[in-house]
Amino acid sequence: MTDTFVALSDPTRRLLLDRLSEEGGLTLSDLSDNLPMTRQAVAKHLAVLESAELVASERDGRCKRHYLNPMPLAKMARRWLGRFEDVPLGAMAGYAGASVTPPTHHP
Repeated sequence: MTDTFVALSDPTRRLLLDRLSEEGGLTLSDLSDNLPMTRQAVAKHLAVLESAELVASERDGRCKRHYLNPMPLAKMARRWLGRFEDVPLGAMAGYAGASVTPPTHHP
């Protein structure tokens, strides 16, 4: 899961994930369009995303097509974000006057 957090920490990688969530099957050239970096830099970002299993790819002739893999994100949301769903916002911000409701665990 650490790889997932590392991969998501970079704004360029988040942008690539956004593009793949809108349209899967994009090539490196497609993903490089309108980015202020070289294709080689985009390829390095894709390698980080693939290592974190956030992106899956397949060969299509000479092209390599990339797809979003939402499973690591879903697992992270369940494990790390789900526990805070029922906590009042004031309690999360450390507001002393907020009524604190213990978080419920969602399996």
